[in-house]
Amino acid sequence: MTATTGPVCAGASTAATGYPCFSSYVRARGPLLLRTARSLTANPSDAEDLLQTALTKTFVAWERIEDHRALDGYVRRALVNTRTSQWRKRKVDEFACEELPEPHGVPEPDPAERQVLHDAMWRAVMRLPDRQRAMVVLRYYEDLSEAQTAALLGVSVGTVKSAVSRALGKLRDDPELAPVR
Repeated sequence: MTATTGPVCAGASTAATGYPCFSSYVRARGPLLLRTARSLTANPSDAEDLLQTALTKTFVAWERIEDHRALDGYVRRALVNTRTSQWRKRKVDEFACEELPEPHGVPEPDPAERQVLHDAMWRAVMRLPDRQRAMVVLRYYEDLSEAQTAALLGVSVGTVKSAVSRALGKLRDDPELAPVR
């Protein structure tokens, strides 16, 4: 081991990076990157998986990354791109269990009525202009923040706020949703 702050990996560039190898980078920046991943997902386990995938992509490209001072940006972009790919491939996972959970508390509304409401809401959302629909889906169906939505669509946060506000106004005025109010 040399007199640097961490272990030096064979073949890795050490010129003023502070991260002479991948493992020292992950040790130093892992908690911060996990917080970033957590902000992109709805559950901590998914955030860990997302970060693991992004770090795998970074490891594969480690030798090709010229400026190791920009690693955080590289990993953040990998996080966002991976999350976007996951969102696009979205699927429902089914898990078998031994027992069915028993409902507690207030009885749920009739499933048929709930489905009618869901279908009416989805038809109303589908009538929105493409851009507004994309923002409403990302904000409320995907539960992304305004900043995340803006970054994903390449627009400003203000654009997301105003477009979502107009879209919600259209949904409030939608005649098909009037019986729900």
